[in-house]
Amino acid sequence: MNKIKQLCEADAGRPEVMQGNIAFAVGCARAGIHAADGYPGTPSTEVIDKGLSKVQDKINVGWSVNEAVAAAVGIGHTYAGDDCVVTMKIPGLFQACDIFTSIALYPVPRGSLVFYVASDFTPSSTQHVIDPRYLYRSCFLPVFEPRNHQEMHEAPRIAADVSRQFNTASVVHASGLLCHSEGLVRLAEKASRPRTEVGSMKELNSLPVQTRKAYDKVMAERLPAMMDFVENSPLNIRVRGAGKKGVITCGSGAMHAAEYRSRFEPDLDILSIGFTNPLPMKKIRAFYDEIRANGGEVYVLEDGYRFIQEACLMAGMDVKGKEVNSPVTEWTPAKVAAFLGRPFGESREVRPVPRPPMICAGCPYRLIGETLSKLKKRGEIEAIFGDIGCNTLLYFMNALDTGLAMGASEGIRTGYVLSRPESVAKCVSLLGDGTECHSGMDATRNAVFRNVAGVKIVLDNNWIAMTGGQPSPASPCNLAGQPTHFDLVEALRAQGAEVMVADAYNLKEVRSTLRDALAAAKEGRFVTLVIRGTCIRKVPAADYGQELHVDEQLCKRCGNCLICPGIEMGENGVPRWNNLCTGCVSKNPACGQMCPAKAISTSRRSSGSAAGAVALPEAPEKVEAPKLPASALPSRLSVVIRGVGGQGNLFFGKALAQVAFLAGYGDTNILKGETHGMAQMGGPVISTFACGDVSCPEPVPGTADCLIVMEKSEVLRPGFLDLLRPGGTVLLAETRVFSQAMDRSAYPDAEVEASLAGFRVIRANVLDIALKLGDASGRCANVVMLGALSTLEPFNALPEGIWLGALQQVTPKPELWKLNHAAFKAGQSMIAQA
Repeated sequence: MNKIKQLCEADAGRPEVMQGNIAFAVGCARAGIHAADGYPGTPSTEVIDKGLSKVQDKINVGWSVNEAVAAAVGIGHTYAGDDCVVTMKIPGLFQACDIFTSIALYPVPRGSLVFYVASDFTPSSTQHVIDPRYLYRSCFLPVFEPRNHQEMHEAPRIAADVSRQFNTASVVHASGLLCHSEGLVRLAEKASRPRTEVGSMKELNSLPVQTRKAYDKVMAERLPAMMDFVENSPLNIRVRGAGKKGVITCGSGAMHAAEYRSRFEPDLDILSIGFTNPLPMKKIRAFYDEIRANGGEVYVLEDGYRFIQEACLMAGMDVKGKEVNSPVTEWTPAKVAAFLGRPFGESREVRPVPRPPMICAGCPYRLIGETLSKLKKRGEIEAIFGDIGCNTLLYFMNALDTGLAMGASEGIRTGYVLSRPESVAKCVSLLGDGTECHSGMDATRNAVFRNVAGVKIVLDNNWIAMTGGQPSPASPCNLAGQPTHFDLVEALRAQGAEVMVADAYNLKEVRSTLRDALAAAKEGRFVTLVIRGTCIRKVPAADYGQELHVDEQLCKRCGNCLICPGIEMGENGVPRWNNLCTGCVSKNPACGQMCPAKAISTSRRSSGSAAGAVALPEAPEKVEAPKLPASALPSRLSVVIRGVGGQGNLFFGKALAQVAFLAGYGDTNILKGETHGMAQMGGPVISTFACGDVSCPEPVPGTADCLIVMEKSEVLRPGFLDLLRPGGTVLLAETRVFSQAMDRSAYPDAEVEASLAGFRVIRANVLDIALKLGDASGRCANVVMLGALSTLEPFNALPEGIWLGALQQVTPKPELWKLNHAAFKAGQSMIAQA
């Protein structure tokens, strides 16, 4: 039985640490929601991808080709009397807006419809930070904003019940911080939901006369009833203090407010709102009047723009919040502290290594990116109009200029050449197969319809890769595992487009086919060029068995091969392949095709290269974790880990959460946060962990017991060292990861040393230890560091048996457990020797 099914079937009340999206997914199943649909979009994807897709015997679930279609599918479920959740990120909401706004005013009884809209106000992997709460308000929809992981888990039931009660769609507006962090959840009661009796289908129509009637009914009945409902909701939480300073907050702001109150102002009053549409204005007014009567100020703490703040100001309440032109769209603990009157000192001025996100080592997009970059450099192409997805990362190869929205690239190219017809063969549009199927094919059809010549490039890797490899119509199967009957090339031809196809791993074919396409454009034809190569994350494991070698005698030391994060310049000017190299998944290696001297060759990886070739000491068959009394536990433990995407740093949170559980922190709180989205593609990654007396997955400066640095220069990230408490420890790996084409002499060793002056630092060659243990990937370097951490105060208050018990539970496979046990012990020994 898979983990998600276990969570769906376990007894109510059992404590579990879950990612917010998974908590929501499990909440859907336990609440008896009948169906779920959506389109992948960070940070919402895991609800279906890692959650509900694992329990398809319990819920009707699938991916649709875009958010508008998913919304319509969801509405279809409700017309059948079923309750349905539709998942998306904020830009996806706007893509579905016609359907979203049209269904908003239907007052007819039907199954509940819950829009799960995940925000990304940083943004980490979203193209804008527009606040959709103004749209929700104009649609008169009830909106619930979960404030912690427990409410994420309970949100499906809450929102579905409200939807049924008021015959309306409802919204769960989920903070990206909650979606991708993990927290302690107690499993909700399991329930079943009978189908709803649906009203007249004839009334489910947007004819103008019915639209007018529906609007009037919403104004006369639904809206007043919802206003009364939110005023009396138990989800409005009042935290009483001295009555002299108050904070009105919602969503993840409630975690920040609670953490601030715990650390700095225990007398702070907090009004935490569950529903942000309609707003409980009477409740807010009473809170405001009480604080003001005592001469205090009232502050509004909210992500996005100034939705609650403006509602208060319009109601005559002089609250403190963001300025009209404030750049703050997502709060952090440091920003909250400064806002509420406890600013921290200025962070040190440092210059970290630039780490733009990169396409993966071995990605099939690499050679078309190199080709476009060279044509652009030579002036043969003047503009490359890009799109959303992995193709966006070609920007950092100078193989893409613009990027606006899903499916927009070809429409932009069309408009550009209509204004500049002389550029028809000097520009291209570019997007992935998932985006072409999402909304890009409309623009293909438009270019054919309007007879606009030019070149459109579709990078076909068979999957929606940027969000983790979900299926699209161009994939071999759908979410249910059924084979798809969609042929992307034939679909493009059916639009009337001339189609050319090239193998993504054949440089000569890519170059010649692109030139043929540009020549056709010059002749006045519209060509769609499909570059085909499967995403490396979706190929069989055996395809990773190719190793690369260089003949030092033939090598010209020209650097032409240095096009990928998996290859770097060695000390003698000869290239070498690092642990990121995938061998181009047994295809013709891109670096080898770039070599003018044909000095690069391949071979199959021998068994001696794999992890496990080194003789490792035997690991105990079963570790029994000792039971600790609550009095023996530190009141709080906090760790922050920095590294580079691809190092596997997210393992720390998984292991530490299990350590906390075994130690007994399940009776208080366990929280962990991590970077998701484009920052993972070779960019800087941060993971956080805390247990005990903690409210927020993001740490307040000066509260972390230990900072772990898995890539040496990442210690220079602004604000990172400020997180360490006085007397805390920096565990510094001596690992150096160079950005692609970075000059090795530019690595900031001196800056790292200067920044660490005055700190307690323990240096560790964890990658070398991992490689000596036979781990060719170097991933067990994290476990070496975990062993080191277990010896430091206050973490050493937890016995070794708890650490090893947790490690065995998260890596139970015998060979991996044996390797990780050896790595953990090596980390302990390293500290003892130091």
